Order: sequence, then structure tokens, then C-alpha cells
Amino acid sequence: MLRAAEQECRNHNHYYVGAEHLLLALLEEHDPEVMAGLRVERIDPSEAHAAVRGMLGTGEDRLWEGILVTPRVRKIVSLAETRACGREIEPVDLYEAMRAEGGSLAAEILRRAAVP
Repeated sequence: MLRAAEQECRNHNHYYVGAEHLLLALLEEHDPEVMAGLRVERIDPSEAHAAVRGMLGTGEDRLWEGILVTPRVRKIVSLAETRACGREIEPVDLYEAMRAEGGSLAAEILRRAAVP
């Protein structure tokens, strides 16, 4: 999943992988458990996807020597590892960790996309 987030980062000419890139990758994966979690929260995946795409924008064309992973994404991955309890991290673990971390713009987009 982090590779897909890194590709989203590259697609937008960004030099960092942020929670928003991770959310976009999760939404594009269409993992059944993530989609079920979205349904439970009454979040329309297409609205969340459009909101993330609109927010990300595109960076300047330039070459980078590497892609950075933000501290927030590192925290989300750490929370997902804890949630996974030793098994391989699944997309739903990252989704739940992103919601639990709660401070990212990606988490805010999910909160706003929820139907009251």
C-alpha cells in the first residue's frame, strides 16, 4: 500500500508521501474491508476520492533524489502495526490507523465526507 501511496506522490509531482497520498491509494485499492468501513461511517468513497484529488494539487516538475515519508504517515504505519498484532498489515489496518490518528487532512476529509 505504501508503494501505491508513493506512486500517487509521484503522480502529483510531490517529494513526500503524506496521509493524503495514503488515503488516495486506499480509496483506489477498493479493498472490501476498507469499503465496508466507509459504508459503516456513511462515507461516499467517490466524494472522499474527489476531495483528496482536489486538495492534493500538483507540485512543480523537478527531479528528486528520493521520496520522503512524513512523520504523520510513520505514525499511521506504527498504529497500523500495533493494530495488526504481528500479522502483515492490511489496507484496513492503515485505514483504521488513519482515522484513529485523526490529525491529518486525510482524516478531516473522511470526517467531512461522512453523511450525518
